[in-house]
Amino acid sequence: MQAVELIRKKRDGGVLDTDEINWLIEQYTQGAVPDYQMAAWLMAVCWRGMDARETRDLTMAMVHSGDELHVCDIVSPVIDKHSTGGVGDKVTLAVAPLAAACGIAVGKMTGRGLGHTGGTVDKLESVQGFRPELTREEFVHILKSEGVVLAGQSADLAPADGKMYALRDVTGTVESIPLIAASIMSKKLAIGCSHLLLDVKFGSGAFMKTVEKARELAQAMVDIGRLAGIHTVAALTSMEQPLGCAVGNALEMMEAIAILRGEGPEDVSELCYHDVAELLVMTGKAQTMDTAEQQVQQAIRSGAGLAKLAAVIAAQGGDARQVEQPHLLPQAPYKVMLTSPHTGYIAAINAEAIGLASMRLGAGRFRKGEPIDHRTGLVLQAKVGAYRQAGESLVEVHARSEAEARDLFETLLACYRWSDTSVQPGALIHEVIRP
Repeated sequence: MQAVELIRKKRDGGVLDTDEINWLIEQYTQGAVPDYQMAAWLMAVCWRGMDARETRDLTMAMVHSGDELHVCDIVSPVIDKHSTGGVGDKVTLAVAPLAAACGIAVGKMTGRGLGHTGGTVDKLESVQGFRPELTREEFVHILKSEGVVLAGQSADLAPADGKMYALRDVTGTVESIPLIAASIMSKKLAIGCSHLLLDVKFGSGAFMKTVEKARELAQAMVDIGRLAGIHTVAALTSMEQPLGCAVGNALEMMEAIAILRGEGPEDVSELCYHDVAELLVMTGKAQTMDTAEQQVQQAIRSGAGLAKLAAVIAAQGGDARQVEQPHLLPQAPYKVMLTSPHTGYIAAINAEAIGLASMRLGAGRFRKGEPIDHRTGLVLQAKVGAYRQAGESLVEVHARSEAEARDLFETLLACYRWSDTSVQPGALIHEVIRP
């Protein structure tokens, strides 16, 4: 069997059999198939797609490319939560410790940024000393001792996905439903959680631009989870504008801390609290959403959620003082305010363009393995529906130089659409798909 044969077969619209998929993933993981051939195959999949059986086989091949934790055999129930990515999406940073504070074990393996979307690992690494790379033994130990672990993609768990994940980011092959579904679910199955909540984004700042595509992806992952025996629920949520106000790694870490204090922006706080309540009901820790929401609010008021974030960061080598005192997180040397050129209502904000602007400041990667600047990013001063007078604050730019900040002004202004009449933002949570 040769990689070029499988590239041609998929390029021409063929269906790969189970042995072919297993061979390709095994050989790529071992280094026998180089990046350039895998990139060509990924592009062929992006172009031609995969059927349900191929997608399932790809997922399982990626799972079997490394170790499998089966954490539900150690702690039960144990949940995982995953977002398909978006601009300003710091939900995992708040949901994981908040769920743990409510009595649900959280075993989370998360990734770095893909394209214009930020990565949870990159945000966590804003904290000095935080170590996402954990051995199997460390992962299990921290899960048992703290009730929550926030690990990065390891070399041992689903290593094929780790290699493919980074490659997709820089080869224009991110936006493929089979590849996204297999990538996400391979990590979840490798960990072996008992319950999984998926946050599938749609809109201008998401990889899935329409509700229909998001629903297709969500259903594919719910189906994979069901076949694997994992209780999987997917929520379709809007990414038509950035989530919350902060876009950028340390800035989003600060906002997640604010959410855990009950002081975060309304939209992202609402989503975080809903997700934790959904998990409480899924795992039987609460009988109704009303009861679950009360438990969530109690964990916020008592400070238990914030304390749990500090504890897991300390357990993974990070400086917990930066959680308790977020002003100690890294800050950009220049903060420059962009003001509104118009008087009126904000009718729309192009989330993808905001994400790309943040990347230009150094908060994201344009090339595989490129370093990022955790300090930089954007803080929106107003969201869709807000009224602004000309000259009022619009976006605070956190940059390495004043010139770099001002160079983005024209780009940022183009992200906004204005209206003379009142505008209401759409609902954040569109629908929930259950097995």
